[in-house]
Amino acid sequence: MTTIEIQERDIVGENLITELVAANRILVRQGVLDAFGHVSARSAPGASTFLLSRNLAPGSVTRNDVMTHDLDGVVLDDDRPAYLERFIHAEIYRRRPDVMSVVHSHSAAVVPFSVVEAPFRPVIHMAGFLNPEGTPVFEISDFAGDGSDLLVTNGQLGSDLAGALGDGNVALMRGHGSIAVGSSLPEVVYRAVYTEVNARAQLEASVLGTPRFLSRGEAATANGSVGGQALRAWNVWRAQVAKEVGSDD
Repeated sequence: MTTIEIQERDIVGENLITELVAANRILVRQGVLDAFGHVSARSAPGASTFLLSRNLAPGSVTRNDVMTHDLDGVVLDDDRPAYLERFIHAEIYRRRPDVMSVVHSHSAAVVPFSVVEAPFRPVIHMAGFLNPEGTPVFEISDFAGDGSDLLVTNGQLGSDLAGALGDGNVALMRGHGSIAVGSSLPEVVYRAVYTEVNARAQLEASVLGTPRFLSRGEAATANGSVGGQALRAWNVWRAQVAKEVGSDD
């Protein structure tokens, strides 16, 4: 069992809600989420339900705000307003039984890569989880026409987005943002943060000249060695928000 799998085992159950609150606070602190965006966690390995906050700014999420959803995006036993784009999470969990956590963000450095022809590729060793050939871009107009608000607000669009993600770890959403998936909360938070870091690095390198991207072999090796240490980052970030999360009880 890997360290990531051990961590996921340890936070399934009563601790999962607390750690989901922490993930929200970490992603805000790291500049991935702001007043918008969201992070979810599958209720348990193999479960057909997932945990996601009610419709609320991520930095304000507490334990009491977390609701249980099914894979149709229906909130169970709670009538509070849900996120409009909960279908992103629902359909990814439906399609990908390996996924235990999902982040949807509008992080500033990533969005520009969703609207240009230049592919978003890994340039730093911390981002070996990205597709070395280019991160897929979900073009919502192919499915919703040219009059949509670019939001994924029903199950069909969620399914279409999950299809664009495929078996990958990150997908861009044209003019909107991105999604990242992982086998645990620590892993998906790590990926969401370093997706943003890689975007800044790729943009800055492009100003200086032509970037040299990670090869397929380099990306795979880096993802195995560096990505396997996501807990190192999670533990630092988790400690930074400990007082905020603790005050929720």
